[in-house]
Amino acid sequence: MSIRNAAPALAAAALFGASTPFAKLLVGNVGPLLLAGLLYLGSGVGLSLLLGLRRMRPSAADEQAPLRIPKAEWPWLLGAVAFGGVLGPVFLLLGLTQTSGAAASLLLNVEGVFTAVIAWFVFKENADRQVVLGMLTIMGGGLLLSWAPGAASFSMGALLIVAACLCWAIDNNLTRKVSTNDAMLVAAIKGLIAGISNTGFALISGDSLPAVNTLAACMAVGFLGYGLSLTLFVVALRGLGTARTGAYFSIAPLFGVIISFAIWPSMPGLLFWLAALLMGIGTWLHIRERHEHVHTHEPLEHSHRHRHDEHHQHSHDFAWDGVEPHAHPHQHVAMTHSHPHYPDIHHRHQHPKPHD
Repeated sequence: MSIRNAAPALAAAALFGASTPFAKLLVGNVGPLLLAGLLYLGSGVGLSLLLGLRRMRPSAADEQAPLRIPKAEWPWLLGAVAFGGVLGPVFLLLGLTQTSGAAASLLLNVEGVFTAVIAWFVFKENADRQVVLGMLTIMGGGLLLSWAPGAASFSMGALLIVAACLCWAIDNNLTRKVSTNDAMLVAAIKGLIAGISNTGFALISGDSLPAVNTLAACMAVGFLGYGLSLTLFVVALRGLGTARTGAYFSIAPLFGVIISFAIWPSMPGLLFWLAALLMGIGTWLHIRERHEHVHTHEPLEHSHRHRHDEHHQHSHDFAWDGVEPHAHPHQHVAMTHSHPHYPDIHHRHQHPKPHD
């Protein structure tokens, strides 16, 4: 696996990790439920504007890819919204009222573990020995961070953040089911539904909108830390599968802790640097993974951005300008071959036994 494959997941982790301490700053001015709504509204509105700008200057191929989610996939998307867009943020922001920004950032490491466990045992995604070792190493770094001075204890705030991580892990696995669709569209829909729901519930329960500058800050943090982060996460799901994407995303706490130390100045201790080293080793184990065996592709029809590689040898029934990558509905014929691959959208086959 090259760093190019991992880049979207790592960028998503950086954006989301950085958003946690900034959300901590906002919790004192905005109630948890309303803040959850405004963060997702910022995500949904910002991404919708980007989608509109993108569609104003489409390429010939992009015009062939309608912005819609197939009817059969809406239950997966709505389930992802319920767990990740409604329940998860509320648990997190309630937890933030009882924990420090750095401690909350550290606990977010649990999400990657929950994500991988659900992917491996519920959705039967393959787990090579090196990938499992990489995940355990990253988790070890997270445990070291949790033992650092000022880290979280088993308080109610910590348990609420762990509950948020479980919700997001379920969300991640459900989102994989719709990851062949336009990533920005998926993220925008999740942001708008979750944002409107949580904001509406908060206003009905008695909250009032904050001052304009605070409102703008909430929307901006939501756009970057939730909107762009989720868009990149969906792109990573498409190319890496759920468990591997979750492993990379587990590095988010490092970014959150670094930002927290900048906002609330403190010198990182030895355990922090050891944790960073372990997370770096875990990431390296994932990047150097090589998974190869004879496998069969079943016939498949879908739409996503692609290049004409060995899996995309098809003709076009429209005028193509030769630009790649491009997006349009296309078909894959049955094919059996062997090459290095990951559980991406074209390699979601069963493994009769582990492959090392």
